[in-house]
Amino acid sequence: MTSILSIRDLSVRFSTPEGEVKAVSDVSLDINKGECLGIVGESGSGKSQLFISIMGLLADNGQVDGTAKFQGDDLLKLPRRKLNKIRGDRMSMIFQDPMTCLTPHLTIAKQLTEVLKFHKGASEANARKRALELLDMVRIPEAANRIDMYPHEFSGGMRQRVMIAMGLLCEPELLIADEPSTALDVTVQAQIIDLLNELKRETGTAIIMITHDLGVVAGICDRVNVMYAGQFVETGTVQEIFYDPQHPYTRGLLGSMPRLDQIRDEHLTAIPGQPPNLQNLPAGCNFQERCTFAFDPCWQTDPPLEEFSPGRCKACFYQGFDNSQKGAAS
Repeated sequence: MTSILSIRDLSVRFSTPEGEVKAVSDVSLDINKGECLGIVGESGSGKSQLFISIMGLLADNGQVDGTAKFQGDDLLKLPRRKLNKIRGDRMSMIFQDPMTCLTPHLTIAKQLTEVLKFHKGASEANARKRALELLDMVRIPEAANRIDMYPHEFSGGMRQRVMIAMGLLCEPELLIADEPSTALDVTVQAQIIDLLNELKRETGTAIIMITHDLGVVAGICDRVNVMYAGQFVETGTVQEIFYDPQHPYTRGLLGSMPRLDQIRDEHLTAIPGQPPNLQNLPAGCNFQERCTFAFDPCWQTDPPLEEFSPGRCKACFYQGFDNSQKGAAS
């Protein structure tokens, strides 16, 4: 199957007065039509910067290397005019902070209809009708009365739903969702996950879900890439990652997640320490200082991401995990 998006050896660096920050290092991935890929990891692991870079939205001090082919076109080499035709239409992104992404002096109606008029050549009346349909779809109360309001007149959760509606307006082939349910209560979050699942199923839209919420991953994703300090450290299906994690960091993330079947007095397991300084990464494995399984090779060499079973990869020298240990992570 031909990938909708194929990223190879992508790196993102930022020049700062204190030195170079390596936000993303040699990352590769593929996503196919109708598939949902989860990108999980702690804040600051490089999840958002990876996809902001392929959207051509890096800050002025950022530099990106590698390739990111969308339907055969390398997004990193496209002229700005052609990239603008793709962004928001065939490929769209739901951003993490709706307050800074929505234009404060324009009404919600203006911001939604402009997308359809620019990309689809829709008339004002048809664009407004479609915008109202999407606002209803993402459960904006009394959408017909609210569509002419300004962003500051919406709650944080409603602004987030407006961003989701904007991302879905043109029925993109690829939707990148950056923490789309962060500001939503659990009921609306479930509705949004159902909406995205329906979109994926009925239109074949490929979805990349950037999140630290493993519950969201379980509800919508087919495959998962676990990211730490700008690199993927484990990849696999949702079932494989949840029930047979093979990297200490993945196990730590799962161990820190509350579960309904957890014993009442059982404490959550925290990952010790802090993520490494991206301006001064360690010589060996980036996770070495927080890992209870680290041994000699980990201090000397950064383990490559390698396939250890069909369709599964990990970047770890430790080989001791087996099925009898899964309780430590679940």
